[in-house]
Amino acid sequence: MIASMTGFARREATGPWGSLTCELRSVNHRFLEPGFRLPEDLRAAESGLRQALGRELKRGKIDCTVHLRPAQGAERSLDIDREALDRLLARVREVAAALPEGRSIDAVELLRWPGVIREERTDIESLTATLHTLFAETLRELAAARAREGERLKALIEERCSQLETLVAQVRTRLPEVQARLRARLEERLAEITLDFNRDRLEQELALVLQRIDVAEELDRLTGHIEETRRVISGKEPAGRRLDFLMQELNREANTLSSKSQDLESTRIALDMKVVVEQMREQVQNIE
Repeated sequence: MIASMTGFARREATGPWGSLTCELRSVNHRFLEPGFRLPEDLRAAESGLRQALGRELKRGKIDCTVHLRPAQGAERSLDIDREALDRLLARVREVAAALPEGRSIDAVELLRWPGVIREERTDIESLTATLHTLFAETLRELAAARAREGERLKALIEERCSQLETLVAQVRTRLPEVQARLRARLEERLAEITLDFNRDRLEQELALVLQRIDVAEELDRLTGHIEETRRVISGKEPAGRRLDFLMQELNREANTLSSKSQDLESTRIALDMKVVVEQMREQVQNIE
């Protein structure tokens, strides 16, 4: 089953530490390119998150944003570390003795010294475990969204394949008529020539002309590429790169068909083919 590279998922969890939110945004990219924006306390979890992401997704530019909001109304502990403060005050007295008279030291500045205030620390282990669980849930939601979009893309590509088949059938139907018309036109011009000519040599030259404008092989290859496209979009493996190659081949055959065309209607059909292939190619760019 094919999957799109475009999707969005968001999940939220709450705990004693507050509210934890995980958002995943995905767009198309040639390779898998994850980017993480995590709170400082959870930065160490990035490696594990990258590994989990790589196991689930194969292609796409993935932006992961995690927000941590402390619980509302929660009181933060501001206990003073007496030992650290006493050591700091001893140094302050030494400095104060060297200061000019009238200068004083602000007590608030002392409280800002690292280690003087003991703040209540978040349970990092519990928070990290919650993040991994939340990320896994968000990742599953993103994969499901990409799968749903993939189903839509599959239907669009299948529709374009049917259009191509119809156009190929139209060209096949016109081939005998185009060849007969070309032969008649050549014979009319030869009839205007009063000189004698070798009829066998004429038939040989005519066969060469018809061979140069024959597009049966191109039509067969177009049919084969259409069948392969259908097989790929019905498979279970990531199909984006193979489909991209098939779009190049379909476009190549449509170009050859247009260049060999000796009929205005066949040229129009070949141009319609190129339009349909381009529409398919645009959709394929979003497939994983």
